[in-house]
Amino acid sequence: MASCTFVNSWHSPQVAPILGFKQVRILTPLFSDLDRKNQRHVFLNMQHSQCVSGIGSGTTQISDAKIPHVLTVAGSDSGAGAGIQADLKACASRHVFCSTVITAVTAQNTVGVQGVEILPDDVVAEQLKSVLSDMHVDVVKTGMLPSLSVVKVLCQSLRKFPVKAIVVDPVMVSTSADVLVGPSVLAGFRELFPMADIVTPNIKEASVLLGDVPLKSVSDMRRAAKLIHDMGPRNVLIKGGDLHASLDAIDVFFDGEEFYELCSSRVKTCNTHGTGCTLASCIAAELAKGSSMLSAVKVAKRFIETALDYSKDLVIGNGPQGPFDPLLALKNINRSSYRQERLFNPNDLLVYAVTDSNMNKKWGRSIAEAVKAAVEGGATIIQLREKDAETREFIESAKACLKICHSYGVPLLINDRIDVALACDADGVHVGQSDMPARLARRLLGPEKIIGVSCKTPEQAEQAWINGADYIGCGGVYPTSTKANNRTIGLDGLMEVCKASKLPVVAIGGIGLSNAHDVMELGLPNLKGVAVVSALFDRECILTETRNLHSVVSGAALSVN
Repeated sequence: MASCTFVNSWHSPQVAPILGFKQVRILTPLFSDLDRKNQRHVFLNMQHSQCVSGIGSGTTQISDAKIPHVLTVAGSDSGAGAGIQADLKACASRHVFCSTVITAVTAQNTVGVQGVEILPDDVVAEQLKSVLSDMHVDVVKTGMLPSLSVVKVLCQSLRKFPVKAIVVDPVMVSTSADVLVGPSVLAGFRELFPMADIVTPNIKEASVLLGDVPLKSVSDMRRAAKLIHDMGPRNVLIKGGDLHASLDAIDVFFDGEEFYELCSSRVKTCNTHGTGCTLASCIAAELAKGSSMLSAVKVAKRFIETALDYSKDLVIGNGPQGPFDPLLALKNINRSSYRQERLFNPNDLLVYAVTDSNMNKKWGRSIAEAVKAAVEGGATIIQLREKDAETREFIESAKACLKICHSYGVPLLINDRIDVALACDADGVHVGQSDMPARLARRLLGPEKIIGVSCKTPEQAEQAWINGADYIGCGGVYPTSTKANNRTIGLDGLMEVCKASKLPVVAIGGIGLSNAHDVMELGLPNLKGVAVVSALFDRECILTETRNLHSVVSGAALSVN
């Protein structure tokens, strides 16, 4: 046996297949600090005989290491806001390897496009052959295809070297309204679209594809999506960011059978150059990782919203169309915004403590004292549920609890009260079926906050996902006295919702030390933890009860994984 010094892993799930080599260091791309925090050093013992080593050159090749791979076929943007440069950054931010085929070289900046040089067809063909014949490509994403002949070269290459999925972003007009391709390319799209798994035009591009049909409403976007789908692609996403009559940024997704209106908050910023390229690249990256099409589209849309909000105040260049920062790396991050340092981690749902003011009064302790004991005992997330508190009192208590939670690295959510969450800058909210819809909560709170939704049925879980929730709370699993008229769904109901949910799930309702193991032992991959109220806060020593519960839940989670 030979030992490996260390592997600096792309992502821990990718480490397992990398077996049988010594002293190999895998270097990650330039990720943001957010992603770098998730990386870790892994020490492995490996058999040297299972790898192929380039002894003379001092290099080592890794066998059977499958890294998700996107090939982008697009133009180069000298200002690095769009095109190939945007695609590379987007794929890096989504933890996917990205290779490139350059179709044109553009001179552009934040003012506009000053020049375009189309590369010869044989140069494009040679690039395609070099990558597709040698490297395992999962998904091909296209951007600027500047001529009919380039489109034909691409189609020929894709027939010769099939890939898992093709994402077509029909780039025709830049963000600054500069025309990038001629009308002959439209004929090429007629050949390319039937090969595409998804086509992602914005409103202007969709209009051009349909012969300059005006698109002024969501209904128009739906009709356009159907007409473009008739051209052959399996799915169509029409981006509605330019539909300024809508309060939200609404995209229309059509899979040939159903329409989905995907809503997000509008971000007030001029730094929008490259958003279309980045969105398509994110979709390609998620598909390369094995996501379903609708899931990939939703993840990409949420990512764009987050990156736009993060980049809204950046100043790069003097023109009206600044680039944004999909790597989330250019702006200094500080502790004043806890969520900017720490994206939602489903593992935080493991021991989910929900406070109760009446229980704390019964035991003669303040809410802050109760929360401190819970996080010291191992609670991984806190929800302040103070039904009887006055607003001013609730805000002051929330601020005190937020300070305690963040000192332990634990997120704090507010139950129901969006106003309180905004006032104290909490990490998010949890809402019920009769409270403000998650979509509206997202609009008010922005893309970075955590939003949870209570659900009892698969249909409610699906709606929570569509509305942009981060997780769902499912129950009551067992009878409980902490919530009046609460319908019990049992373990069978919990299993049904978990199997249907695309979001992480935390079980709630009558759960404590005696039955938490039974809940976690269901072994459902998206069941991430248990939420408890009286099992912690209606006890003399919260710290001890939390510690014991954490031991039971974490032990059960490990035993089923």
